[in-house]
Amino acid sequence: MKFNQPEGSTPLNPDSQKDLIPALSTQEELNSFEQYNIVSATEWATGNSRMKKKLLTLEGLKQLHKEMFNQTWKWAGKFRTINTNIGVSWDSISSKLKELCDDVAYWIENDIYSLDEIAVRFHYRLVFIHPFPNGNGRHARLAADVFLIHRNLPRLTWGSKSILEKGEVRSSYIKALQAADAGDFEPILKFVHS
Repeated sequence: MKFNQPEGSTPLNPDSQKDLIPALSTQEELNSFEQYNIVSATEWATGNSRMKKKLLTLEGLKQLHKEMFNQTWKWAGKFRTINTNIGVSWDSISSKLKELCDDVAYWIENDIYSLDEIAVRFHYRLVFIHPFPNGNGRHARLAADVFLIHRNLPRLTWGSKSILEKGEVRSSYIKALQAADAGDFEPILKFVHS
Protein backbone atom coordinates (compact mmCIF):
# COMPACT_ATOMS: atom_id res chain seq x y z
CA MET A 1 0.00 0.00 0.00
CA LYS A 2 1.23 3.49 -0.78
CA PHE A 3 0.55 5.94 2.04
CA ASN A 4 -0.24 9.57 1.25
CA GLN A 5 0.92 11.32 4.40
CA PRO A 6 -0.59 14.74 5.11
CA GLU A 7 1.57 17.86 5.36
CA GLY A 8 3.72 17.95 8.49
CA SER A 9 3.21 14.30 9.43
CA THR A 10 5.82 11.69 10.19
CA PRO A 11 6.28 9.43 7.15
CA LEU A 12 5.79 5.74 7.88
CA ASN A 13 8.99 3.85 7.21
CA PRO A 14 8.75 0.45 5.48
CA ASP A 15 9.41 -1.46 8.72
CA SER A 16 6.49 0.30 10.45
CA GLN A 17 4.23 -0.39 7.47
CA LYS A 18 4.87 -4.13 7.83
CA ASP A 19 3.10 -3.97 11.20
CA LEU A 20 -0.31 -3.09 9.76
CA ILE A 21 -2.82 -5.54 11.27
CA PRO A 22 -5.82 -5.43 8.88
CA ALA A 23 -5.52 -6.12 5.16
CA LEU A 24 -6.12 -2.69 3.63
CA SER A 25 -5.38 -1.48 0.15
CA THR A 26 -5.94 2.29 0.16
CA GLN A 27 -5.09 5.32 2.29
CA GLU A 28 -8.82 5.98 2.67
CA GLU A 29 -9.38 2.49 4.10
CA LEU A 30 -6.51 3.03 6.55
CA ASN A 31 -7.86 6.42 7.61
CA SER A 32 -11.33 4.97 8.15
CA PHE A 33 -10.03 1.97 10.08
CA GLU A 34 -7.83 4.15 12.31
CA GLN A 35 -10.72 6.54 12.95
CA TYR A 36 -12.96 3.66 14.07
CA ASN A 37 -10.18 2.51 16.43
CA ILE A 38 -9.78 6.08 17.79
CA VAL A 39 -13.52 6.50 18.42
CA SER A 40 -13.45 3.32 20.54
CA ALA A 41 -10.40 4.61 22.41
CA THR A 42 -12.07 7.97 23.04
CA GLU A 43 -15.07 6.27 24.63
CA TRP A 44 -12.76 4.10 26.72
CA ALA A 45 -10.51 6.98 27.86
CA THR A 46 -13.27 9.45 28.69
CA GLY A 47 -15.26 6.81 30.56
CA ASN A 48 -12.27 5.48 32.53
CA SER A 49 -11.93 7.38 35.83
CA ARG A 50 -8.43 5.96 36.42
CA MET A 51 -7.18 7.85 33.34
CA LYS A 52 -7.47 11.16 35.23
CA LYS A 53 -4.29 10.35 37.19
CA LYS A 54 -2.81 7.74 34.89
CA LEU A 55 -2.83 10.04 31.83
CA LEU A 56 0.07 12.03 33.26
CA THR A 57 2.39 9.02 33.37
CA LEU A 58 4.46 7.21 30.76
CA GLU A 59 2.30 4.13 31.29
CA GLY A 60 -0.89 6.14 30.79
CA LEU A 61 0.35 7.87 27.64
CA LYS A 62 1.43 4.53 26.17
CA GLN A 63 -1.87 2.92 27.11
CA LEU A 64 -3.86 5.72 25.45
CA HIS A 65 -1.88 5.32 22.21
CA LYS A 66 -2.30 1.55 22.37
CA GLU A 67 -6.08 1.87 22.78
CA MET A 68 -6.16 4.30 19.83
CA PHE A 69 -4.30 2.04 17.39
CA ASN A 70 -4.32 -1.53 18.81
CA GLN A 71 -6.62 -2.83 16.07
CA THR A 72 -4.54 -1.15 13.35
CA TRP A 73 -0.82 -1.36 14.18
CA LYS A 74 1.28 -3.95 16.02
CA TRP A 75 3.46 -1.11 17.39
CA ALA A 76 0.51 0.65 19.04
CA GLY A 77 1.56 1.97 22.47
CA LYS A 78 5.27 1.41 21.84
CA PHE A 79 7.76 4.25 21.61
CA ARG A 80 9.61 4.69 18.35
CA THR A 81 13.15 3.30 18.19
CA ILE A 82 14.48 5.46 15.36
CA ASN A 83 14.84 9.18 14.80
CA THR A 84 12.27 10.82 12.56
CA ASN A 85 11.84 14.14 10.77
CA ILE A 86 9.92 15.43 13.82
CA GLY A 87 10.54 14.91 17.51
CA VAL A 88 13.28 14.43 20.05
CA SER A 89 15.96 11.78 19.69
CA TRP A 90 14.36 8.36 20.19
CA ASP A 91 16.61 7.56 23.14
CA SER A 92 15.38 10.59 25.13
CA ILE A 93 11.63 9.98 24.68
CA SER A 94 11.07 8.50 28.16
CA SER A 95 12.97 11.22 29.98
CA LYS A 96 11.27 14.01 27.98
CA LEU A 97 7.83 12.55 28.65
CA LYS A 98 8.59 12.19 32.36
CA GLU A 99 9.69 15.83 32.40
CA LEU A 100 6.47 16.84 30.63
CA CYS A 101 4.27 14.91 33.07
CA ASP A 102 6.12 16.48 36.01
CA ASP A 103 5.71 19.95 34.45
CA VAL A 104 1.96 19.45 33.96
CA ALA A 105 1.58 18.30 37.58
CA TYR A 106 3.52 21.38 38.72
CA TRP A 107 1.38 23.71 36.57
CA ILE A 108 -1.80 22.23 38.06
CA GLU A 109 -0.56 22.25 41.66
CA ASN A 110 0.74 25.82 41.48
CA ASP A 111 -2.04 27.25 39.28
CA ILE A 112 0.53 28.43 36.70
CA TYR A 113 -1.91 28.37 33.76
CA SER A 114 -5.65 27.82 33.36
CA LEU A 115 -6.58 24.15 32.88
CA ASP A 116 -7.45 24.99 29.29
CA GLU A 117 -3.97 26.37 28.62
CA ILE A 118 -2.37 23.45 30.44
CA ALA A 119 -4.19 21.08 28.05
CA VAL A 120 -2.90 23.04 25.05
CA ARG A 121 0.69 23.13 26.34
CA PHE A 122 0.47 19.42 27.21
CA HIS A 123 -0.68 18.73 23.63
CA TYR A 124 2.07 20.88 22.13
CA ARG A 125 4.84 19.18 24.10
CA LEU A 126 3.52 15.71 23.23
CA VAL A 127 3.61 16.65 19.54
CA PHE A 128 7.10 18.13 19.96
CA ILE A 129 8.42 14.96 21.66
CA HIS A 130 6.70 12.75 19.05
CA PRO A 131 7.08 9.50 21.02
CA PHE A 132 5.40 7.03 18.68
CA PRO A 133 6.07 5.82 15.12
CA ASN A 134 2.83 7.48 13.98
CA GLY A 135 -0.40 8.97 15.29
CA ASN A 136 1.36 11.50 17.51
CA GLY A 137 -0.83 14.49 16.65
CA ARG A 138 -4.03 12.51 17.11
CA HIS A 139 -2.69 11.06 20.35
CA ALA A 140 -1.72 14.51 21.65
CA ARG A 141 -5.11 16.00 20.75
CA LEU A 142 -6.99 13.16 22.42
CA ALA A 143 -4.73 13.35 25.50
CA ALA A 144 -5.51 17.07 25.82
CA ASP A 145 -9.23 16.43 25.45
CA VAL A 146 -9.18 13.57 27.97
CA PHE A 147 -7.28 15.85 30.39
CA LEU A 148 -10.08 18.43 30.12
CA ILE A 149 -13.01 15.99 30.15
CA HIS A 150 -11.78 14.38 33.38
CA ARG A 151 -11.85 17.88 34.90
CA ASN A 152 -15.43 18.46 33.74
CA LEU A 153 -14.38 20.92 31.04
CA PRO A 154 -15.35 20.81 27.34
CA ARG A 155 -13.15 19.33 24.66
CA LEU A 156 -11.18 21.65 22.41
CA THR A 157 -12.57 22.25 18.91
CA TRP A 158 -9.27 21.88 17.03
CA GLY A 159 -10.33 24.12 14.16
CA SER A 160 -13.82 22.52 14.02
CA LYS A 161 -12.90 20.49 10.91
CA SER A 162 -10.60 17.60 10.13
CA ILE A 163 -6.94 18.33 10.76
CA LEU A 164 -5.93 15.11 9.01
CA GLU A 165 -6.53 16.25 5.46
CA LYS A 166 -4.50 18.71 3.47
CA GLY A 167 -6.12 22.13 3.50
CA GLU A 168 -6.56 25.40 5.34
CA VAL A 169 -7.35 23.87 8.75
CA ARG A 170 -4.28 21.59 8.76
CA SER A 171 -2.10 24.42 7.49
CA SER A 172 -3.35 26.73 10.28
CA TYR A 173 -2.71 23.99 12.85
CA ILE A 174 0.87 23.46 11.64
CA LYS A 175 1.55 27.21 11.60
CA ALA A 176 0.23 27.47 15.16
CA LEU A 177 2.53 24.62 16.26
CA GLN A 178 5.47 26.33 14.55
CA ALA A 179 4.68 29.56 16.40
CA ALA A 180 4.70 27.58 19.66
CA ASP A 181 8.10 26.19 18.64
CA ALA A 182 9.26 29.82 18.72
CA GLY A 183 7.62 30.39 22.15
CA ASP A 184 4.42 32.09 20.91
CA PHE A 185 1.43 30.10 22.20
CA GLU A 186 -1.21 32.65 21.20
CA PRO A 187 -1.88 31.13 17.73
CA ILE A 188 -2.38 27.58 19.08
CA LEU A 189 -4.53 28.86 21.96
CA LYS A 190 -6.76 30.60 19.39
CA PHE A 191 -6.75 27.66 16.99
CA VAL A 192 -7.97 25.10 19.53
CA HIS A 193 -11.13 27.17 20.06
CA SER A 194 -11.80 28.02 16.41
